[in-house]
Amino acid sequence: MTRLLFWLALGGSGLIVAASPTVDRRAEAIEADVIAWRHHLHAHPELSNEEKETAAYIAQRLERIGVDELKTGVAGHGVVALIKGTKPGPVVALRADMDALPVTEQTGLPYASTVRANYGGKEVGVMHACGHDAHVAILLGAAEVLAGMRDELTGSVKLIFQPAEEGAYPAPKWGAKLMIEEGVLEQPTVDAIFGLHVWSGEPSGTLSFRSGPFMASSDFLRITVTGRQTHAARPWGGIDPITVSAQIVLGLQTIASRQVNILAGPSLVSIGTISGGERNNIIPDEVVMTGTIRTFDPDVRAAYHERIKTTAESIAAASGATAEVYIGSDTGYSPTINDPELTAAMADVFTQVVGAENVKTAPMVTPAEDFSFYQEKVPGLYFSLGVCPPDIDPATAASNHSPRFVVDDAALVTGVRAMATMAVEYLARHAE
Repeated sequence: MTRLLFWLALGGSGLIVAASPTVDRRAEAIEADVIAWRHHLHAHPELSNEEKETAAYIAQRLERIGVDELKTGVAGHGVVALIKGTKPGPVVALRADMDALPVTEQTGLPYASTVRANYGGKEVGVMHACGHDAHVAILLGAAEVLAGMRDELTGSVKLIFQPAEEGAYPAPKWGAKLMIEEGVLEQPTVDAIFGLHVWSGEPSGTLSFRSGPFMASSDFLRITVTGRQTHAARPWGGIDPITVSAQIVLGLQTIASRQVNILAGPSLVSIGTISGGERNNIIPDEVVMTGTIRTFDPDVRAAYHERIKTTAESIAAASGATAEVYIGSDTGYSPTINDPELTAAMADVFTQVVGAENVKTAPMVTPAEDFSFYQEKVPGLYFSLGVCPPDIDPATAASNHSPRFVVDDAALVTGVRAMATMAVEYLARHAE
């Protein structure tokens, strides 16, 4: 009856938009639990591919919730669960990432992380500086809401708790790519997938999304420039890889400004490290620089790979040096591209959850997400949840990955409602 009333209110114009009183009521009833789960996870972060205790915590909660199927140890420490509706139908997946970052927390929160771990051969602080603790708590909340609604579900909901979203180089595969390889989108076959990311630059409780390209691809770049060592007082006696490297850094910027079609979307290449030489008066043999490539279009991404190689090698050759270019496409992330048809079909759900005044069109952003690999296999929609506390200006809020990154706990219940409602609505709208 509720669905019929909403349909009639819209003029009976085709798409049935359901109210979500059951989801809202159940989400609000567990809000305190969701906050407590997040605080526990925040105080006990684990780095990529080291999420053993996090996975155990998730599995324990899912067992208490009462899911129909539960698998652990997927792609390392991944956890996958299934909630089956009482009637057969499609399968929708909801995904949360669970790893933390090598960041020493500076928030001063009572549940702030004091965890230390080894990363890259150094002891570092560990922090949920990107909000993955919130993602896990939200998905656990959605799981509890949906498990209590089996009688209303036509189809099944697959819950994907994914390790290593932040990367695990030099491992050959990790995170979403490895989960897919190990069959996370099969048995049963997933028809569509949804995910969210908390965002400190948006007001708490707002939802943002866009159709098509949303987040950039990410490729690791390393350029090794080889010259010939000589005394710095006699630079003509050798080949200076430092000046060649400087020319290459500047030359790379012409790829975005002069060599690719800017109408296909934003793109950039940034050099983050340069290393070469041991002494002020010795020109070294070699300089190594590393950086990142960000694009939104697959063709532009391929063009960057080709033109970076040509630019670096040609500039080096002009000075008698050589440049070896390595682009880690196998370790990079594809652009996060929201399926246009799925996005259009589910766009009204955002308004249903938070009201039109709290729904925003997300800009294209240059951070990357391995949710993109799921979207290459099945239709997917990835969106943002604003978590900036009301006493902080979103324009000046500490960004994701900052040691001062904070999440407004009041936004978590909105995330639960959004994820659960997406699942309920997708199954209802695709019932046979």
